[in-house]
Amino acid sequence: MEQALRSDVARGLSRMPKEVPPKWFYDERGSELFEEITRLDEYYPTRRERAILAEHGEDIARFSGAVTLMELGAGSGDKTRILLDALIDVGTLRAYVPVDVSRGFLLDSAAKIAADYPELRIHAVAADHDRHLALLPDGERRLIAFLGSTIGNMTPEERGRFLGGLRGIMDPDDSLLLGADLVKDRSRLVRAYDDARGVTAAFNLNLLSVLNRGLGADFDPGKFRHVAVWDDVHERIEMRLRSACDQTVVVRDLGLKIPFAAGEEMRTEISSKFRRPAVEQELAAAGLELARWWVDSDGDYAVCLARVA
Repeated sequence: MEQALRSDVARGLSRMPKEVPPKWFYDERGSELFEEITRLDEYYPTRRERAILAEHGEDIARFSGAVTLMELGAGSGDKTRILLDALIDVGTLRAYVPVDVSRGFLLDSAAKIAADYPELRIHAVAADHDRHLALLPDGERRLIAFLGSTIGNMTPEERGRFLGGLRGIMDPDDSLLLGADLVKDRSRLVRAYDDARGVTAAFNLNLLSVLNRGLGADFDPGKFRHVAVWDDVHERIEMRLRSACDQTVVVRDLGLKIPFAAGEEMRTEISSKFRRPAVEQELAAAGLELARWWVDSDGDYAVCLARVA
């Protein structure tokens, strides 16, 4: 994981505009802050996704017939329990494989699930799902869950490679369960990523602490400001960190000195929003077929299930 961080940051800080992939938000503190974000009034996606899983969990379980649930970007495992319960209720599930980049948070969450579900085999995997798909463990009739609209953190080109990579590891009886935030009023979207309490700002700024600790950098979080904007052309939110002054940041472990001009912004996350036809097209391009599509009662969010075409 250390080499992946070095590679991502060296490449991202050499670009204009500068960027760092959002997967590096999730050290232990970042994971805790994100869990707090999911409970904010402004941040609807987690509640909407949970409601869909609760309403349609039995449909998902019966249609997939999953013996193994593999969850990419597993996080705390809160929503996971809805799927685990549904799959256990229909009598198919035997194993759970949580995959996450934050090893400490992952192991803690997996231990809690193991204690609550002693009948399951638990195999926690600390891995970067962008890079390590081919190394993930096999399993019988897998339901591969990629929730939280994390797919939206990728550019269209990255989504194409990722979905193609997933298709490459999927057996004919595997299924993909995907969460996708839908296009809606821009003001609601911006509020969801720039809450009144400043929790999302703290989450964004914590990335600098991850880089300081992991790469010997000397970012001063007090010299950056959280920014969230809506990109109407690409239909996505962008989170950025804006430099409050002219400054130079040293990244010791990479041997880099990175200048930031006052007002210069470093992109830390994109969060694309989706429409059903585009989701179908991207799945089809990767060799996957949309089999089920569920939307919450307010039309904010979708969960879909895809099979090998």
